[in-house]
Amino acid sequence: MLTVLANPARFMAVSRPLVPVLGAATALLLAVGTWLSFTAPPDYQQGNSVRMMFVHVPAAYMGLFAYACMGGASFAGLVWRHALADAAAKAAAPLGAGFTFLALVTGSLWGKPMWGAWWVWDARLTSVLVLFLLYLGYLALHAAVEDETRAARAAAVLALAGLINLPVVKFSVDWWNTLHQPASLLRADGPSVAPEILAPLLVMSLAYTCLFGVLWLVRTRAEVWRRRAHSVRRAPAMRATLTPEAA
Repeated sequence: MLTVLANPARFMAVSRPLVPVLGAATALLLAVGTWLSFTAPPDYQQGNSVRMMFVHVPAAYMGLFAYACMGGASFAGLVWRHALADAAAKAAAPLGAGFTFLALVTGSLWGKPMWGAWWVWDARLTSVLVLFLLYLGYLALHAAVEDETRAARAAAVLALAGLINLPVVKFSVDWWNTLHQPASLLRADGPSVAPEILAPLLVMSLAYTCLFGVLWLVRTRAEVWRRRAHSVRRAPAMRATLTPEAA
């Protein structure tokens, strides 16, 4: 399946009908998740500030998920030289950066009433900040190198090196003594979140996943079209250099 979709023409044909379907699913899930978020009862300790969870947790999850997608696409582009994989990795980077930035901002807004500070050098917060800087470094490297092939390879190496930070983010609350609460969803004994809080959290997480999916498809398709247009513009110049001048 992946080999088939590695062909840009097939990818464009398959992804075209998926965009409106995913877009509609995203809008529906966001509407339902938002309604459930506002109708959920306040937490007995955190009060109404617990509603920040419905934005912060899905955004943090998507920051990690988007980087994993970017890393996987970078690996495929680096090893198999798939141009579509390079386009997909490049398209995922600003989306992941946006989700990670949202997680940092909402984490600070949530942390102020809970911890009494906008920011602490907590292991989880610091590792998420490193994740955000990795995104920025990837984007900056792509923009700094003029040759597109060299830029894609250099950025792919950086993306693969940054994958080591993903388990650090995930297990930081287990490896170090931090202010950040431990995992409450992905636990061996099941989620520790009350059902009335768990329902909107899961719906919003699914909504964010669909949102990333549709935006990733749109951005990847746009990158494919951009590269095609660039190739068309370069074709006359390349023919001119290959054709001897008339005497």
